[in-house]
Amino acid sequence: MTRPTVDWPLFAASATLILGVCGAMALVPEQASVLVAAVYDWISGQLGLLYQWMTLGATVVLLIVAFGKYGQRRLGGEDAKADYSNFSWMAMLFCAGIGAGLMYWSVIEWAYYLDSPPLGLEGGSPEAQEWAATYGIFHWGLSAWCIYCLPTVAIAYPYYQRKIPYLRLSTSLVGLCGDDVVNRPLGRVVDFVFVIALVGGTGTSLGLATPMIAACVSALFGTPESFFLEVVVLFVVVCLFAASVYLGLDRGIKRLSNINAGVAGLFVLFVLLAGPTYFVLKLGTNSLGLMLQEFVRLNTWTDPILETGFVEDWSIFYWAWWLAYGPYIGVFVTRISRGRTLRQLIVGMVGFGTLGCAIFFICIGNTAMWMDLQNIVPVREFVAAGSADTAIALIIQALPLHPLPLIAFIVVTFIFIATTYDSGSYAISAAATRRLVVGVNPHRWHRVFWAFSLAVLPVTLMLVDDGLDAVKSAVLVVSLPLLAIGVAMVVSLFKTLREP
Repeated sequence: MTRPTVDWPLFAASATLILGVCGAMALVPEQASVLVAAVYDWISGQLGLLYQWMTLGATVVLLIVAFGKYGQRRLGGEDAKADYSNFSWMAMLFCAGIGAGLMYWSVIEWAYYLDSPPLGLEGGSPEAQEWAATYGIFHWGLSAWCIYCLPTVAIAYPYYQRKIPYLRLSTSLVGLCGDDVVNRPLGRVVDFVFVIALVGGTGTSLGLATPMIAACVSALFGTPESFFLEVVVLFVVVCLFAASVYLGLDRGIKRLSNINAGVAGLFVLFVLLAGPTYFVLKLGTNSLGLMLQEFVRLNTWTDPILETGFVEDWSIFYWAWWLAYGPYIGVFVTRISRGRTLRQLIVGMVGFGTLGCAIFFICIGNTAMWMDLQNIVPVREFVAAGSADTAIALIIQALPLHPLPLIAFIVVTFIFIATTYDSGSYAISAAATRRLVVGVNPHRWHRVFWAFSLAVLPVTLMLVDDGLDAVKSAVLVVSLPLLAIGVAMVVSLFKTLREP
């Protein structure tokens, strides 16, 4: 079997750009903050509509592939058997796809919407409460997972059917540019964009999750929150997912994902039963119905009259975030999906991913909203003051059986980060490997190097200290080139599907 070799030009170019940009931001954080904010405003204001069109397009394409004549095509051939059980497969793709970001946003996202609601509603009104509980499910639902699933299908089909020896984003373009696209200038540029987008997307998640974990650790031990504590937490997290990615798919990533799926499920069940169960279920049922009833409107609402900025601040940010993550999810899920049909891949990925995220938002988010409405924890006051991390710690701390829920929350978040970033490290190392045939993994040192490299941007974002604004700006900038690549990917996919 051919041993994998590092693609040194791509490796060096990516590492140099990442270190150079992060170094410059760390040296002049105030100027960097102003610049990234200006870039975000321009992209979201002038090009935001493209992200909405891309989201709609991905949904339509996947419906055609899954339920059309191509849906029964099996990755790896008609006789191929699945490498992983349904539970392990779903656990790995879910843990890789949502990471610690879900632990952050499922608790707190509604608080941003309740006082500044969408659709021109009055802040704090009953209608605003209903939509605040709904919009998080929408942002993490069907549309998000369609953005994830499209590059997965576009990469997986040619990788297995044509036996392409490269597991990269450029693999998705072989139908358009030929099997050797990876060695052409276009392929090199596409794979370079993939690495930078993945570092930007994963870095923003770590930039949000690390202060949240630090706040929970602070609440657990009664120590003050500090930048030093955040760096210590980040170091521990990086060591954990570096060890996992070193062990590989079966001994590391699969085991962690299986464990975390079970532990996270138990934690969500505890929150549901320990909190205002009836309120949570009533509001959750209402939210699901509202989202399904208004699904087309939510996907096409551009706020053209009032221009409140809600779409640019939230929906476009989320579509950009999923877009930045999408190619990496595509590479990773391709690696674990041999033996499944395209229909199984699409329905399983979009369906299970959507269901899992909805459960988190309904059980944890609605419990947090109830605490705020009952004046148990003044969540919105903390969020308005820029202390969302502290609010999350206080919400978990207010649950019964303290400190057990806080300990469980910290553990689950740690493992979610590990499962996301060890698979991210795997995807980058795969993209920077010259030949990677089916069943072969990148070098261990290569995977570990990118595990530590993924921590550079989060530290930089914490130094810039612009909180959510810096995170939004970073992810929007790195995702922009992927809009054009996504169009080419769709054309290439259908050309490949039409081949005998």
